[in-house]
Amino acid sequence: MEIKLSQQKPWKKWLGLSLFIGLLSYAAITVSSKATKSLDVTEVSFQRVEQGPLDIYTNAYGEFASAKERLLTAPALGKVAEILVRPGTKISPETIILTLSNPKLEQEVSEAQGRLAQQKAQQQAYKYEQQNERLNYQGRIADIEAEIEKAQLELSVNENLLNLGVASKIELQRAKLAVKQQSKRLEFEKEKYSQFIEMQGYQLTQREITIDQQVSQVKLLEKQLDDMHVKAGITGSLQNLVVELGQSVQLGQSLAKVGSDDELIARLRLPQQQADQIDINAPVLINTQKGIVSAHITRIESVVTNGSVLAEAVIDGELTSNSRPSLTISAQVFVKHMKDALYIRQSTGLRPQTKQALFVRSQNNLLEQREVIFGELSQDKLLITSGLSFKDELVITDISQHNQFSEITLTH
Repeated sequence: MEIKLSQQKPWKKWLGLSLFIGLLSYAAITVSSKATKSLDVTEVSFQRVEQGPLDIYTNAYGEFASAKERLLTAPALGKVAEILVRPGTKISPETIILTLSNPKLEQEVSEAQGRLAQQKAQQQAYKYEQQNERLNYQGRIADIEAEIEKAQLELSVNENLLNLGVASKIELQRAKLAVKQQSKRLEFEKEKYSQFIEMQGYQLTQREITIDQQVSQVKLLEKQLDDMHVKAGITGSLQNLVVELGQSVQLGQSLAKVGSDDELIARLRLPQQQADQIDINAPVLINTQKGIVSAHITRIESVVTNGSVLAEAVIDGELTSNSRPSLTISAQVFVKHMKDALYIRQSTGLRPQTKQALFVRSQNNLLEQREVIFGELSQDKLLITSGLSFKDELVITDISQHNQFSEITLTH
């Protein structure tokens, strides 16, 4: 069997070598062309890096809430007889929100008032009775004093008759004994009268205590009955109403909630990573869309919910015209003060807490690409962590389409 060997044609070898050399040349030209790029200087805007003291604020969101809130509850068993105010209505302390009905309570008030009137009448009658008793005691004392005077007169007569030799000594002794007996009787009667007055005082005090207790009971029931006309108690607005007309309610059951409109606090949600850096009394600037309201932090909770921490701020400045409970607000909360910070004004494309490849102007009319790390954004000032120096000029024009170049030449 005959085997034929095919010989490789030399022109194919030269063709493959030429194609390989061409591809290498194209790649070299492409890389060389990407290494440099030119831009007209008028097409580029710059911003200079600044250095100095900087107050760091963090962004927070939340809403206004009433500083004063009052829960209205049922003062007694009853049924909702009348609803006079609906949620959202402006109210004053004396505004009646709703009325409850309880016939049994009305009867208890009437009975308590009747018992009080009866006790007061009994007290007056007792005073007259005791006055008569005092007069009786005083009459008996007067009679005894008259008897003493009579006995003293007889004693005097007997003494004179004895001196004349007419009366006997026995008559004189009887007269002296009569004076002595009547004097003892008078002393005893006065002691009884004194004890009677003291006892009368205690009895009168006991009756007065009983009446005072009944007065307190009447006032309590009357207030309970008056509270069946449920009043707001504060100036503001009715926030919610949880009962319906005709509904029966128990003692202490929630009826409605009212809150102040002019006295507000701000409830803010702080970023979790910065909440630990914020101090109590830290200044807060609240944006209500109609102005800025100053405040300060008074309370920070420790519970983290969805990456944020709830805080409360008390309003220090004057509220804007649109301020009201539940108004959505944004705020700037003070975190810390930096004495010598590098920062740049916020511009489109510059993002806080990021690392970005940006162009910086050099002395040789070149734009150099650098890696810049930004920190917090505070009141339109973006903190620079690394990558830039004081007075560096950063390109703020969007030239991201040229990011493949490490340097760009500026032309005039």
